[in-house]
Amino acid sequence: METTTAAFARSVLAAAGRAVVGLDDQLELVLVGLLARGHVLVEDVPGTGKTSAVRALATVTGLPAGRLQCTPDLLPTEVTGVNVYDQTTGSFRFRPGPVFRSLLLVDEINRATPRTQAALLEAMAERQVTVDGESHALGPEFTVIATQNPVEQAGTFPLPEAQLDRFLLRVAFGYPSRDAHREILRGRRGEEPLDQLSPVVDAMQLLPALWAEVGRVHVDPGLEDYVLDLVDGLRDHDEVAVGPSVRAVLMLEQAARAAAAVAGRDHVLPDDVKRLAVPLLAHRLVLHEDAAVHGRDAAALVEEVLAATRVPIQLDR
Repeated sequence: METTTAAFARSVLAAAGRAVVGLDDQLELVLVGLLARGHVLVEDVPGTGKTSAVRALATVTGLPAGRLQCTPDLLPTEVTGVNVYDQTTGSFRFRPGPVFRSLLLVDEINRATPRTQAALLEAMAERQVTVDGESHALGPEFTVIATQNPVEQAGTFPLPEAQLDRFLLRVAFGYPSRDAHREILRGRRGEEPLDQLSPVVDAMQLLPALWAEVGRVHVDPGLEDYVLDLVDGLRDHDEVAVGPSVRAVLMLEQAARAAAAVAGRDHVLPDDVKRLAVPLLAHRLVLHEDAAVHGRDAAALVEEVLAATRVPIQLDR
């Protein structure tokens, strides 16, 4: 029997896939991030469908969405909101910024200055913002999906490690296959595919139950040891200066639960951990300078340690 989470994921991905072609795996990872109550950093060159994919997910889930285009002159108050003087009442009134949305697309986050990037830190970590000493709560479903171009660095401000650690997953879209390219070309000959989408679920109503179902997914003690062995292998690696944090361990288990629930299972498999290891751990590693000089890549290093980590054979289902 199909679980509620699996049915939700199937409906959402099928609907979004009608407008966003060739990105099924990437869309599923973004959805896993939402179900694991984490934020997602989408990283790739321009024109690979990053913004369209986020817009499609927001539309089909029915989540109230906002978009923030980052530029070097974007101010922190343009993100969080500002207190404005109301002449009729003679007092200040809080005017919410675009961060007060359930799903916030932060486009080209690395084009914002560090001060403006930092305005998102509290929102992402605590789901609230503080303006002039007063805290304003965001919804429990508040999720940031940010994009950035890793190639063009002129006029950008690299995200610091603390900010990167706030993202559950970093997902690369890449170029679609030749057949997907052909389907995209044919789909563009009529109306804009995104304009044809409409909500297929009411995510605002469903998310509490989905989060509860994800929380009930079983993680075998052998799987816990597998995760800890993987993390220890990265922390002890000669080329790693700073390894995965405690937060990363918790996030990896939670994301694995969400991935299992999306697949319709009530238990986590080693394959769930393997699939999530690179998008969840690679951006949290700080390599030694020698490793960077020699062109070592964090993602390749995670793959290397993953291959060397013993996989549990028998699990209690």
